[in-house]
Amino acid sequence: MSNQILQPTDSSLIHPLLAHHAAGLGADRADYQDAIERLIHNLINISDPEGKFLLRLDDGRVIDTKSWHGFEWTQGVGLYGIYKVWEMTGDAKAWDIMSDWFEARFKEGMPSRNINTVAPFLTLAYLFERNGNRSYLPYLESWGEWVYSGLPRTEEGGFQHIVYNSVNHQQLWDDTLMMSVLPLAKIGLLLNKPHYVEEAKRQFLVHIKYLADVKTGLWFHGWTFDGRHNFANALWARGNSWVTIVIPEFLELLNLPKDDALRMFLVSTLEAQVKALAKHQAPSGLWRTILDDETSYEEAAASAGFAYGILKATRLGYLPKDFEAMGISAAKAVRAHINAEGELTQVSFGTPVFNSIQEYKDIPLTSMPFGQAMALLALGEFMRRFI
Repeated sequence: MSNQILQPTDSSLIHPLLAHHAAGLGADRADYQDAIERLIHNLINISDPEGKFLLRLDDGRVIDTKSWHGFEWTQGVGLYGIYKVWEMTGDAKAWDIMSDWFEARFKEGMPSRNINTVAPFLTLAYLFERNGNRSYLPYLESWGEWVYSGLPRTEEGGFQHIVYNSVNHQQLWDDTLMMSVLPLAKIGLLLNKPHYVEEAKRQFLVHIKYLADVKTGLWFHGWTFDGRHNFANALWARGNSWVTIVIPEFLELLNLPKDDALRMFLVSTLEAQVKALAKHQAPSGLWRTILDDETSYEEAAASAGFAYGILKATRLGYLPKDFEAMGISAAKAVRAHINAEGELTQVSFGTPVFNSIQEYKDIPLTSMPFGQAMALLALGEFMRRFI
């Protein structure tokens, strides 16, 4: 028997294939699991006791976009973040949170239909796919058909970004792809309505045509056919992050072959955007609310969206692995902005299309359901590095 005492090898001499796959992350798995649990707890307990962020409509309705109990895009994205946690973990508490939310909203009655109130139906479609609850089906059928045939259109058939307090005549917003187009595609696949899926494909093409900046690869927040311009030409971070999220989601959903023309076009569009994002990532790992304006504040929700989309796209092979380090850096920066109460800090409030850059920079920071959800997406995708 040898009496040799093994000495640790200099880590720089270890071949990458022999190193543990999580060794270079500089992150603790248990810490991220705990952060996800606290994010969910905070998400479903967000409140606005002073009514500071309520939307008061001319007809007397009061729309709550901040707390968990409203019915808007903010809660819709929140539901999707929780669903993605359930999808990876099977956490029964996460499932119950989603089911209870829909049961409560159905009892209250449906809101008026617009681009943003469609957002929760993406998660409802996934729940129906899993549990076959027949009570969900009429809602999916009715809202899916409204998006397809009832939603106001712009020139060239684009989905007009109508919201609670504005019809936004002839306007395209990058938010629309996440809030209405992705739900339409999922409902179309689920209910065997291929014309829904084809319409969703067309919407991606129309929105790319008018919102993707050919000079930078980044996206403008909005476009109007009434005057034919991009408003403030704002390269707004959260609007861009919806794109970074939704293209990998859409590609995964459709499962198009690698030589499919639409897939190749969407992949190249995403890669152009992510290449541009690499130039604007701050040393902290976050991005600023106006991507190319160093005087604007760093914004954590958009950064979480970028982290999720980049990490997922590299994992699924839509983007080269070279981009993964950027996504990891962003995810770790997002984790650093989750406080002890589970709140993702440095999140900007809901933001319309503005006519000046300064108006974007003046949007207040506050905890929001979509911010919590985008952090859930980012941390959940990051957690796959430990598997």
